Amino acid sequence: MFRILTLAAMLMLAPVQAYSAEKLTVLLDWFVNPDHAPMIVAKELGMFDAAGLDVELIPPADPSAPPRLVAAGQADLAISYQPQLHVQVDEGLPLTRIGTLAETPLNALVVLQASGINKLEDLKGKTVGFSVGGFEDAVLGAMLQTVGLSLSDVTLVNINFALSPSLITGKVDAVIGAFRNFELNQLDIEGHPGKAFYPEENGVPVYDELILVSKNDRTDDPRFRTFLDVVENATLYITNHPEEALDVFFKAHPDLNNELNKRAWFDTLPRLAKRPAALDTRRYERFAEFMRASGLTKNAPAIETYAVEIK
Repeated sequence: MFRILTLAAMLMLAPVQAYSAEKLTVLLDWFVNPDHAPMIVAKELGMFDAAGLDVELIPPADPSAPPRLVAAGQADLAISYQPQLHVQVDEGLPLTRIGTLAETPLNALVVLQASGINKLEDLKGKTVGFSVGGFEDAVLGAMLQTVGLSLSDVTLVNINFALSPSLITGKVDAVIGAFRNFELNQLDIEGHPGKAFYPEENGVPVYDELILVSKNDRTDDPRFRTFLDVVENATLYITNHPEEALDVFFKAHPDLNNELNKRAWFDTLPRLAKRPAALDTRRYERFAEFMRASGLTKNAPAIETYAVEIK
């Protein structure tokens, strides 16, 4: 019989090789939310402290800025997205993936259940909202191609992150770029249940949604392996004790204690990387080729130039 690890055991497992109370800054990709669960729980339960790390988690004023700030040496790590990494490396930014937080896509194409859109073919002649041009329309194009359609068969509308409101008000028939752990729950709570079409099931190679990136010349920083070991331990604790971990999360951020974040919490947990340091090279190579073939990048460089597994 497998034994559930107690909190005390988790803390004992936390690595101790880092220097005492050594500062480490991590720029988040967005405001604090359940996607960041392992880091929040590790910080609140003292796991980082036990490992000799003083970790500061910083929400960004501009969500596009964290990777560029890390590339400029103004922070140690940033949470980013695998698709974004490929684009930024192609632009020449000195960034390297050193870990994974969410190991499956969260992005989805979402419609209302009452829309009558039951399969991708039903999107022909419909209006699709998006927030970020480039990657999202490339994903949509790849999905449509699997059913003999193209982007010319739909009308694209920039809805500037107003995903759920645009669906509910009928401004658009579908949205691409909705996070399956948030928008689907938000729609259901507001009485307009949605239906998701998943990119990885419809022509788009699977990819890591949330990753940790560092500057290229800092990947050998010993604090990073310690950080990832603690994140792994925290993820196991959350997996074994989801309700208790949720209480820890809400205690740290009481303003987030609502139905949406509670639902998102339990939908996010299966997506968290149980081995955050592990690197699936084939997955990255497939997706790099998809980005190049879609015209989002010019090249598909050697993986060791932008993604590593820290030993």
